[in-house]
Amino acid sequence: MEKRNETLSTDFILLGLFPGIKHIDLLVSAVLLIYTIAITGNATFILLIWADPHLHTPMYFLLSQLSLIDLAFISSIAPKMMVNFFSGKRKISLISCGTQIFFTLTLGIAECLLLTFMAYDRYVAICNPLKYPVILSLQVSQKMTIGSWLGGALSSLVHTAYAMHFPLCGPRELHHFFCEVKAILKLSCEDISAYEKGVVVTSIVVVFLPLSFILTSYTLIFLQVLNINSREGRSKALATCSSHLTVVIFYYGPAMLIYMRSGSSHTPIMNQALFMFDTILTPMLNPLIYSLRNREVVASMKKVLGKCSIH
Repeated sequence: MEKRNETLSTDFILLGLFPGIKHIDLLVSAVLLIYTIAITGNATFILLIWADPHLHTPMYFLLSQLSLIDLAFISSIAPKMMVNFFSGKRKISLISCGTQIFFTLTLGIAECLLLTFMAYDRYVAICNPLKYPVILSLQVSQKMTIGSWLGGALSSLVHTAYAMHFPLCGPRELHHFFCEVKAILKLSCEDISAYEKGVVVTSIVVVFLPLSFILTSYTLIFLQVLNINSREGRSKALATCSSHLTVVIFYYGPAMLIYMRSGSSHTPIMNQALFMFDTILTPMLNPLIYSLRNREVVASMKKVLGKCSIH
């Protein structure tokens, strides 16, 4: 009996999406709809890039990796959240919680790095177009992708292992809809101020520095665009950059408010709203942003659909 109670005590209880809110069933239904759209949109985008040889370029390869990360990101959170709600079971085991933390941190950091590499891709394409095939070949973009995944996995492994080793006190209730580092650390019995400083340093490395690099790249890009004489050339360059810049704002904005805002751990409701935007809404919006404003993607989609209708 004691062994059974000890086993149960290692489980966490996820209080879910905005505990106490009225009509939570409508909100969860909306998340289910968003999840369906996100899976469909990102999977279609990946298949489209794979099927059309005209899209076998470094830029579209990086875009396909962004869709893959978004697809995995939302899938690591939304299904468990909806299963907990519809089944009425809110428990998650210690191993499952640690696994979810590892994957969400890996995917989140990998997306930060990938968005930075995509900004560099746009910088080379617009500021050094003649050297673009040499500087950014498909092999180079593949190495960028591997670097993003490895950087995310290694950083996540360190933070997950360190955060999960702290002894926890009191009821293991997480005011969240998924296992997240800051929610776990609030239950710690020990002084975690040193670790929190480490989190801030990591946030600066994986959020602020890449964002600074992105902003620098776009400053140079806009200066170059001003020198383009053709209105059509300027419009095409700005259209390509605006899609990426919109995605950067949508992703980095909430991330900075969560991890670089003092006292953010004391505002769980606001953190949930920010995480909802970053992990649920953004994966749905990204393929829409890139496909609706990209003539090549629209043309490719029409061509692929035309072939399918003929067959």
